[in-house]
This record gives sequence, structure tokens and C-alpha cells, in this order.
Amino acid sequence: MKSKAVTLAARPVGMPKKSDFAIIETDVGEPGDGEIQVQNLCMSVDPYMRGRMVDRKSYVPPFQIGEVLTGGCIGRVLKSNHPDFAEGDHVSSHHGWREAYTSGVEGIEKLGALVTDPSAYLGAIGMPGMTAYVGLLEVGALKDGETVFVSGAAGAVGSIVGQIAKLKGCRVLGSAGDQEKVDLLTGELGFDYAFNYKDGNILNHLREGAPDGLDVYFDNVGGDHLQAAITHMRPFGRIPLCGAISVYNDFEPAPGPNNLTMAIGLGLTLRGFIVSHFNHLAGDFRRDMEQWVTSGQIKYKETIYEGIDNAPDAFIGLFTGANVGKMVVNF
Repeated sequence: MKSKAVTLAARPVGMPKKSDFAIIETDVGEPGDGEIQVQNLCMSVDPYMRGRMVDRKSYVPPFQIGEVLTGGCIGRVLKSNHPDFAEGDHVSSHHGWREAYTSGVEGIEKLGALVTDPSAYLGAIGMPGMTAYVGLLEVGALKDGETVFVSGAAGAVGSIVGQIAKLKGCRVLGSAGDQEKVDLLTGELGFDYAFNYKDGNILNHLREGAPDGLDVYFDNVGGDHLQAAITHMRPFGRIPLCGAISVYNDFEPAPGPNNLTMAIGLGLTLRGFIVSHFNHLAGDFRRDMEQWVTSGQIKYKETIYEGIDNAPDAFIGLFTGANVGKMVVNF
């Protein structure tokens, strides 16, 4: 069996380019004892992968030149030599960036009955949704009725953060990069206030949308967003540090916020996290999110590219604002 796959051809310098990737064809072997063969249905494209393209130590090893990339994906079992997996089972794994694979079952999750499209298990009911869930409720220690600001609010994580906060009776502000996304936030997704961060001063927008200050700032962007939010936080506010997409492609390290001393007098908590810190909550998350999605309380958005040949374009699009909600590649 043949499968197309995507490798890292060169380490990106600044904004990634198509020439940084290569499409190859691989052989997918027959499953041996304890192995399964899987046809991928869809794969996730995520900003954190940009960091893995740099040759440096981090919480996950860097990608190597010529190596097939990995990432979240949902597939269907074609053949199984493992007693816990049967032909037709839907599975979640990190064997993405390839059309099919054969492997042992370590790190592969059998999903059971799906309540909606498989791609939702890459987004709202997958890693981005769980990132929003634990980041807001655990790291952000959200209390009902608070005021929440989320940057990158039209993305896969931010759009879920805002909707969970609304379920908890909060006032929710969001930033996005164009008017269409702003309209989505205040319209379909129910945000109380949203703004285009390219239009006017961020701090002025926060003062307009939340005159009494912020209790929680969910940071997906870093940079000027983080600085403005610190200035506008209420005493004992919490800032979950989820991402800093504004600086991922910088040639040189960007200067940090120059107002961090405000965190001392205000008693702020700034806490970085990654979703795997909270794997013990995966069952609670899936139960809650499946219920919220099927009831219509949480709406999820997807930007879909078709075919593995377009995976590099989908990844580059993350840094140019091409996606609304989760970026997905269908096979």
C-alpha cells in the first residue's frame, strides 16, 4: 500500500515557505503482531508545530530534515492484529501528515461512537478544544460572571474559550484580524465585544469593551496584546499563557511587555501551560464538550484544505490569517 507524506525539507527562516516542505511517497506495510493499519481521514494543522521546525530543545523534540512530520489526525482502521482494535474503528493519533500508516497502538486512542464529523475530534472535541477547556477553567480558574478577554478569538482555541466563558455567564471580549471574523465573534459565537486589532489601539478597545477591567486574559498572541491586557487587569486577575503566535516567525527575540511590574501590585497570576499537563481531565473534557456540541451550546468553525498536497499551504495559512476556527486537511 502506498501513502503520500509530508517531510521537512528545510528549516523555515521567518515565515514558512512551500519549499520548506516536500511531498514523498512511502510504503505502508502489513500490520504485524499487535499492530494496526490505518487510513487517515483528516489531519490537524497547528501553530505550535512552527516551534518544532527550529532545532532547539523544547517540551517536544524538533523535527529533523527529511523526517515525515507528525501531528494530530483521525483515521479508520483498515486492518488489525491487535485484540482491542477492529476494522472500521475510528482512532485518534499523532501519525498525521501522511495518508496512511501501520504501527503499534501506543499513543493511539480508539474513539468509540462519534457524535459529529470526525474533524471535530481535531478541533472542538480535540486538542484545541481541550486546550481552551483546561486553560480557561483550570489555569484561568474562571469564576461565573467574570470578564474575559481572549486574543486570536476566531481561531481554533480562542473561539472555544469565548463560548465556554459565555456558558459560565461571563462578559467576553475577543480580538481578531479582520472585520469578517469580528462579525462572526459578536454574531454567531455570542461574544459581547470584539475588535480588529489592526484598527486602533488595543488598550482603548479593552477600555471600551470592559470599562471595569479584566478578570481573565487568555493569551494566544503575546506581544502588544499581552502588554495591553496587563495594563487593564483587575486585582488578582489571571492570565493563562497559551501561545504567542505574533512572535513565532520573528528572526530575533521580540522584547517582552515592559509593564510586567504591574503584576506585582495587582497580584496577577501569569501561568504558561500546555494541554498535556492536564491529561487527567481528558474524560471530563470529552463528556462536557460532546454534550455542548451536540446541544448547540458550542459552535465550531473549520477551514478545510483538500488533499495532503495542500497541507503546506494550510500550515502557512495559519500565520497569514487564512483560517477561521480549526485548520483541517481532509484526505
